[in-house]
Amino acid sequence: MKKVLTLVVCVMLVSCIVVFAACSNSAAPAADTTTEAPAAAEEPAAAGASEYAGDYEITTVVKLIGIGWFDRMEEGLKEFADETGNTTSMLGPPQADAALQNQILEDLIAQQVDAISVVPFSPEACEPVLKKAMDAGIVVIGHEADNLVNCDYDIEAFNNYAYGQDLGALLAEAMGGEGKYITTVGSVTSKSQNQWEEGGVDYNAENNPGMELVERKLETQDEQKKAQEIMVEMLKKYPDLKGFQGATSQDAPGAAQAVEDAGLIGKVFVVGTTMPSISSKYLENGSLYAMACWDPAQAGKAMDALAVLCLDGRRDEIGPGLALGYEGYNDIQLNEMTEVTENPERYLEGSAMIVIKNVEEMAQYPF
Repeated sequence: MKKVLTLVVCVMLVSCIVVFAACSNSAAPAADTTTEAPAAAEEPAAAGASEYAGDYEITTVVKLIGIGWFDRMEEGLKEFADETGNTTSMLGPPQADAALQNQILEDLIAQQVDAISVVPFSPEACEPVLKKAMDAGIVVIGHEADNLVNCDYDIEAFNNYAYGQDLGALLAEAMGGEGKYITTVGSVTSKSQNQWEEGGVDYNAENNPGMELVERKLETQDEQKKAQEIMVEMLKKYPDLKGFQGATSQDAPGAAQAVEDAGLIGKVFVVGTTMPSISSKYLENGSLYAMACWDPAQAGKAMDALAVLCLDGRRDEIGPGLALGYEGYNDIQLNEMTEVTENPERYLEGSAMIVIKNVEEMAQYPF
């Protein structure tokens, strides 16, 4: 009887092992399916609700990193990636230098990214490397460079000359239409900045003959400290200096700091391109009369949206009246300011200009 019981127990144990093994094997395919296609993995594709959804690698190359303007642009690029599923990134040299920017572009060509959005320090200097990128099948989108030849499209925030005229009008308002003033740009090779400067100077030459331009297009290399040093020097050279129009996001705050330090608030007036996160304290204390800008985050999204349309083979959608879905870029028009005659339909502009003259207006733009 004892042997029989032992035999029965053994048989039962063997049966359990067989059943357990069979259950484990039948469950395996379900486990593999879950691993290959988890619900979370399909979420980027679900972003197909966005007309720019894709799996492209798009890198934006800016003039320099580490300043508030391009920090804000990077925020927009990250949002674009979250919204569309594309991979975006931003690179730039630690100082505004065409050769350093070109090296970054060369590296991206070697990496075979799908698209490059570029804000060139010097459009002329980067033409050869951008041609190389296009020859390699990389889509190139420009910004702040409507003289860029080697690009699929260039998108400006607005008509650059008209923007400069508005800056000039702000300066004339502050100065009462008379007195000596100076202008700065990051570099004489930075196309859009020179258009702004020329628009302002031409406006005041025509409308305010009492305003005297004593120095123009002084180069700041997009550095606030350099802009401040220039303003200190100009205040010494021209004790009766009354106005300043700056181009880069760093120029106006640098000049405003010099005005504040010299105790000349209310006597010397500063206007220029900058934004609240960089220049709020100067607008608040009166050393900055007014700032003009556009939202770099929206500009970054607009560039990458154009890149996706190109990569998707949807160039026929790009033209006057195009609504990209980003503030300031919902009624795209042709840029008639470009000097490029080959395929001028590649040169576009939005209507993204923002003017801020007081603290209340500044509160509307938390960037």
